[in-house]
Amino acid sequence: MAASPLFDGPVTPDLARLFLQLAGHHLLLAENAAGAAVGFISGVETTHPDKGTEMFLYELGVAEEWRRRGVASRLIGALADIARELGCYGMWTGTESDNDAALATYRATGAAIVPGTTIVVYNFPPREAPP
Repeated sequence: MAASPLFDGPVTPDLARLFLQLAGHHLLLAENAAGAAVGFISGVETTHPDKGTEMFLYELGVAEEWRRRGVASRLIGALADIARELGCYGMWTGTESDNDAALATYRATGAAIVPGTTIVVYNFPPREAPP
């Protein structure tokens, strides 16, 4: 919960617990010397019948004052290590084509940037709670 400011929105205890309980879900935190969270990475193992298992780098966040210090690169490396240990054949993620900082970090950590790719998003309205 203390790492909540690093995420896109507030972390809720129920969703954090669910994420951490689900098999194949990974969340790593980077902390400073005082033990405060300064970065995180999340990954999800995905398996397809004709491809095997790969790691989806779901989200990466680093506190602004800790950027450009290697935190993101170390987090990516740690998630990649987990993926290799689990037998994943690769790891992938998506980012905006104009996110130069993210692209530079991914390149520096050995990623191949595939030109012309597009991310397609479906947004669904929240489900109503059952009566």
